Amino acid sequence: MAKNILIISSDYTGHGHKSITDSLLEKFSLYPDVNVHVVDGFTFIGNLGLRIGKLYGSITRNAKELWKLIWDMSLKRPSLVNEMVEVSIRDNFLDLLRNIKPDLILSVHPNFNGSVLNILEENNIKIPFVTFIADLVSITPLWADPRADYIICPTKESKYKCLEFGVSESKLKLIGFPVRQKFLEHLTKDTEQRTYTRNRPLECLIMSGGEGSGNMSTIARILLKNFNCKVKIVTGRNKILKRRLERTLYDKFGTERVEIYGFTENVQDLMLSSDLAITRGSPNTMMEVVACNVPLIVTGNLPGQEEGNPGYIIKHNLGVVCKDTRRLKSVVKELLVNNGSKLKQIKRSQKKFLNPNVAKEIVDFILSIETPEKINIPDENATKFWDIGKKISIPRKIKLKRKIILKKNKSI
Repeated sequence: MAKNILIISSDYTGHGHKSITDSLLEKFSLYPDVNVHVVDGFTFIGNLGLRIGKLYGSITRNAKELWKLIWDMSLKRPSLVNEMVEVSIRDNFLDLLRNIKPDLILSVHPNFNGSVLNILEENNIKIPFVTFIADLVSITPLWADPRADYIICPTKESKYKCLEFGVSESKLKLIGFPVRQKFLEHLTKDTEQRTYTRNRPLECLIMSGGEGSGNMSTIARILLKNFNCKVKIVTGRNKILKRRLERTLYDKFGTERVEIYGFTENVQDLMLSSDLAITRGSPNTMMEVVACNVPLIVTGNLPGQEEGNPGYIIKHNLGVVCKDTRRLKSVVKELLVNNGSKLKQIKRSQKKFLNPNVAKEIVDFILSIETPEKINIPDENATKFWDIGKKISIPRKIKLKRKIILKKNKSI
């Protein structure tokens, strides 16, 4: 059983990777003899890496075409992405391995799968490597490196994509999508089931993932003008959006009908007190809403990895999709017909869909993987490709790496 585990995650590229990591840490904590080290993969690149990670919010809010370009590059040239990341993280990653000596590596971010596997392979380091796919349907080949020991899939759709990308079925484990315990605690409490009736205002929650993207103001105005409702809005890390919404919506509708929050650690309380959640197709946000048994309206998705998510929601009747705000009024009306009969159908489907034990099952599987008794990590001099005291461009590092690998292979 693995006793010393390294998790490669990310703190700033949305909030999903961190949420998944936190859900697993909660279950790893049940095993006191297991040590888990979590690292933001972008820190391997240094300050530049952190700045790159923090650009995620700005790009996904303001430059979706650029995001689509990045996604397309990962589809067409995954090996190039892997090499670029590899030469950027190589020395710092190897230093980390020497310091913590993990006997298993778990990655929950696609940018660090092939790159880390390259480094392990080139240095003959035999550490079991496991990937958890943090997307539901539309996945990049960066998730599906056939050299991984195991790839944990959250959905059948993600498993089928891995098979298309050439991963052996024996390496694929279909378990599910984990959510943090605070979104599941209501299942064990003796609380009254929330059911919508016409006798009170419709409680609406508007979200858009950790970065607060999307046309929240338009959505809020449509709801407030056309329905007897109260609206809660979570803007995430988008402080500018929060201030703008406060300025425009409070003046027109008042604080009794509108509540606006920034990034909040108690978002589960806002979900549990809602009849309807309106959100972008962010997988973590959607699955947390489903865990709280709140019907969803999905208003859109990022190009690339979120494109299949609205269809997934419809397939399992976890909510409805409304990408055109001009249709939002009629979509909500349809949900409320016959005293909310469609809302109730969705809630029943969500209960049937939910597996509250996913995080525990993932952790138990990881701990069941056999690990070597001894793992040899070469010392610094043996693994150095270039003088780290010199500034070398990434293209030159890639060229130098290829040259040295070719020379090694010829000598074998």
